Amino acid sequence: MQEYIIIFFSALASLFVARKIARRVGLVDKPNARKHHNGHIPLVGGVSIYISIWVLFFLQPDWFPNFSYYIICTSLLLLVGVLDDRYDLPVTPRIALQAFVAIVMMFSGLHLASLGDIFLGYPVGLGILGYVVTIFAVMCAINAFNMVDGIDGLLGALSCVSFASLGVAFSLHNNFELAQWCICLTIACIPYILLNLGIPWGRKFKVFMGDAGSTLIGFTVIWLIILATQGTTAILHPVTALWIIAVPLMDMIRVMVARVRRGDSPFKPDREHLHHILLKYGFRHSTALIIVLAISISFSVVGIFADYKNYNQLAVLVFFILCFVAFVLFINKLARTGALKENNC
Repeated sequence: MQEYIIIFFSALASLFVARKIARRVGLVDKPNARKHHNGHIPLVGGVSIYISIWVLFFLQPDWFPNFSYYIICTSLLLLVGVLDDRYDLPVTPRIALQAFVAIVMMFSGLHLASLGDIFLGYPVGLGILGYVVTIFAVMCAINAFNMVDGIDGLLGALSCVSFASLGVAFSLHNNFELAQWCICLTIACIPYILLNLGIPWGRKFKVFMGDAGSTLIGFTVIWLIILATQGTTAILHPVTALWIIAVPLMDMIRVMVARVRRGDSPFKPDREHLHHILLKYGFRHSTALIIVLAISISFSVVGIFADYKNYNQLAVLVFFILCFVAFVLFINKLARTGALKENNC
């Protein structure tokens, strides 16, 4: 309990300090054709969570294995993320860094070696291909959380769902140290959510996460997922990981495929994500946030329940794919209806 209180107030205090510095150095998000907020908003959510991670390490240095490798990766991601937030870096160096931190992760001993018992009850090992798949998985997780950051409260809320879900999973399997770590990460996100939503201090103290924060969160989630699904620390079936990050992952795949089909770069920003479509359909920001959060929680609950009951992994994977198809069809239907509403206005 002591750690929870310290993490909360250290994250809160760092936000208030960092936002003042951010305004002085120009680390702010400015409105444009794609970003419809008012004023210049400090991009310091990631800085706050990064500081909280260090505070947690000093409080409990034994909770997180291979912390030195992890903090090297997150420090690099934060640094380049801050530079990207300030100067809008091109895609290539950011993708190169994501591949590099994946390689550092593998040097620590973490990589995707198995996909679990998804072939008629038999394990599917990846062999040397696992190293390539690990790099791909790290990139997917980082970009999934980066792309989902589109309306107030959403990235913070979805991060809480993923961290809390992993915390529950570790706790169910008696790995209480990593469970506590996940809970503390969840708590570290709460001050950001409050300021991002303007609670209770109003819009005057509003902050955004920025690419620095979204990449840090995405990388932390995939690191914890690999800890939870691979090697001696494994407590989850690998398929369960898909459910824990279902909404960011599904939305990213749907949007990137649509961009490629249009002939655009898969990394070209647009306003076709789930939260954008809900707004076009006519939902208020708060309602759209609740809808996406409810979908995410539902997916996580299904995944953890199926894992706890040790259901057939091929069946769980097939069910996930069916949910993904239903998710895409649902969003596409909303998009068509929303477009008609806009044209009729």
